[in-house]
Amino acid sequence: MQFPAMQNRDLHECEFRKLYGRRRGKRLRPSQIARLKDDLPALEISASIQSNPDRAFLDCASIFDADAPVWLEIGFGSGEHLLYQAELHPDIGLIGCEPYLNGIASLLGKLRTSSARNVRIYPGDFRDVLDVLPAGSVDRVFLLYPDPWPKRRHRKRRVVNSEYLDPLARTMRQGAELRLATDIESYAAQAIEKILPRGDLEWVAHSPRDWRQPWPDWPSTRYERKAVKEGRKPLYLTFRRV
Repeated sequence: MQFPAMQNRDLHECEFRKLYGRRRGKRLRPSQIARLKDDLPALEISASIQSNPDRAFLDCASIFDADAPVWLEIGFGSGEHLLYQAELHPDIGLIGCEPYLNGIASLLGKLRTSSARNVRIYPGDFRDVLDVLPAGSVDRVFLLYPDPWPKRRHRKRRVVNSEYLDPLARTMRQGAELRLATDIESYAAQAIEKILPRGDLEWVAHSPRDWRQPWPDWPSTRYERKAVKEGRKPLYLTFRRV
């Protein structure tokens, strides 16, 4: 089934840029289908080639309040963290990118009972959004428990490679934060290895406590609780745009 906000997408482009696995998990329930059909169009931003054929930059001041700082979450899962931050910080604008339809439907369900009005959604590859965000327009980026791509031959697909960090850094204003949470040590190590030599991002850490303790406004997610239960230790890395 196709939804109005998702019709006419370029499938060749999606396959070429694909960094994720499935678009769907369990069969969507009628209530989830209704949310995607009824609620998503009003919250979806135009970032794909079909919805933004000229690849014009987003006017963030018109999407949110003119003076609202813009935060970006890459892969919001079911939206637990995204909604928490949106409710905790009503004066910021939050853009969430997620290609997984079940997760989008879950967030839309949460938004129906939330007071948050500062969330916008891109139901696809986050790189489409990086293409259309103006330089220096983002104040904070969240990359929380991204797909670990555990096989060595697949590690080039991790978001912490230069191919993805370069356009991401372009969108971040000076002083903006990139927050990375992961329970995969090799992912954290790769992030540090790739970012330390860069001149536009720096790792903010003075002691082991800085990457072992979560951020003050961190809500533990279901995925994190599962990782801890299975014996994996979460790591919290903060990088700053310089």
